[in-house]
Amino acid sequence: MPDTPAEPQLPRDFAAAIASMRSATMRSELSVSEIPAPGSLAPWSLALAADVTPARHGGDSELGTGRFVLLYDPESPDAWGGQYRVICFAQAPLETEMGVDPFLADVAWSWLVDALDTRGAKYTSASGTATRILSTGFGELESQGDGAQIELRASWTPDDNDIASHVEGWGELLCMLAGLPPAIEGVSLLSARRAGRE
Repeated sequence: MPDTPAEPQLPRDFAAAIASMRSATMRSELSVSEIPAPGSLAPWSLALAADVTPARHGGDSELGTGRFVLLYDPESPDAWGGQYRVICFAQAPLETEMGVDPFLADVAWSWLVDALDTRGAKYTSASGTATRILSTGFGELESQGDGAQIELRASWTPDDNDIASHVEGWGELLCMLAGLPPAIEGVSLLSARRAGRE
């Protein structure tokens, strides 16, 4: 009988990073799970998905959703500036009037930076986009009316394999985009008003 190939051994640094990710303390409003990570971006990766769960904070707040991917390449690609790279995504619906606020993108980015900094995440080479999406339903979707969303896509290079603080900062961002009050001091909400598309 032919030998089956052995599972590749995780590099020690990446194994420590995974252990750190799994030890992150997340807000109770979040439902977090590990999901398949993209296999083509780095030799090693681990991905998380999170959703803000309405049952945990009442029916008034709208849902937020997001993804967090940790990439690891022991060769330290020049574009990353280190062995690790985090890629994250966060999205939440908004009231239409909030969606047209010209400062919304700036506020969303500052929430991410503040959440990471307050959690003590050490990183460099941060980049990203904040996108405001406005939509109007037509035809059979006309009853949905107008709607708005905010999407934040970001990446950065952690300075070490202590990744828990990065995951916690991302989770905090998801909750704030969903309209929940921040769990960290020094961060204010844009508005308490949230709207879903009926």
